[in-house]
Amino acid sequence: MNKINPTFSDVETAAERIAPFAEKTPVLTCSAINEMVDAKLYFKCENFQKVGAFKFRGACNAVFSLTDEQASKGVATHSSGNHAAALALSGKLRGIPVHIVMPSNAPENKKQAVEGYGGKITYCEPKVHAREVTLKKVIDKTHSIEIHPYNDKRTISGQGTVALELLQSHPDLDVIITPIGGGGLISGTCIAAKGLNPNVTIIGAEPKGADDAFLSLEKGEIVPQLNPNTIADGLLSSLGTKTFPIIYKHVSKIITVSENEIIRAMRLLWERLNIIIEPSSAVVLGALMKHPEENIGNKIGVILSGGNADLNNLPW
Repeated sequence: MNKINPTFSDVETAAERIAPFAEKTPVLTCSAINEMVDAKLYFKCENFQKVGAFKFRGACNAVFSLTDEQASKGVATHSSGNHAAALALSGKLRGIPVHIVMPSNAPENKKQAVEGYGGKITYCEPKVHAREVTLKKVIDKTHSIEIHPYNDKRTISGQGTVALELLQSHPDLDVIITPIGGGGLISGTCIAAKGLNPNVTIIGAEPKGADDAFLSLEKGEIVPQLNPNTIADGLLSSLGTKTFPIIYKHVSKIITVSENEIIRAMRLLWERLNIIIEPSSAVVLGALMKHPEENIGNKIGVILSGGNADLNNLPW
């Protein structure tokens, strides 16, 4: 794994690399929501990305940055969510083996997605230690290359292409706000946004029930995620050693959001934008609706990270 921090040039290279495969997702607006928060919001809709989430960008960049010799060994990761599907599809597009370690209690639709893209699943107990041990065994056996979901320069650079596209189409944004879990999306956003416009403000949004990033930024060091409890299941990871320094340097603040605020924002986006988003995406609007009188900017880019909602278990 490359230990050098990603640069703006890396994000530009990633954009070129994934262009044949990734979607350039739309930016939507809603006058009714603008009135609620007293600002102009520009929603970058990664729910329309391949595999239904921004994760495809980072996985695709990582897979296609491998040499032919490296790629021939295949790639591997542990994930129960969008990164698993993103890596499986990226590997399929390159025609290489993909090994995914998934916890036995992973959602059925996630398992089906990985298998549908040709990923080879190895199941483990639903514990972080079990995931890591099982992945090591898989890599030792297959000699495949690990692609971390966020703590990897190649992944971060790929995720930065979201903000790159957003600012290329809307260069006069005052603020960009993203959800924050392991930090791949927001750290990539920092690199891309500050490279294009050093004056743009970057804000993170996070569930109160999984507020390790808020605590980490406050303390100045990584505070591990302990017993997270939130419906925003894509935001349960602890920050990475590669993502935290970027976040600490560039992110102005992190706003925490209650479960009710997440659900309210999620439903509002379904109803007013007529799009399907998952709870992890809704935290950004939940954060902006929390204190509408606190004017953080007139033009705000809002990254909706994905749309893989469990339709059999909607929170309302």
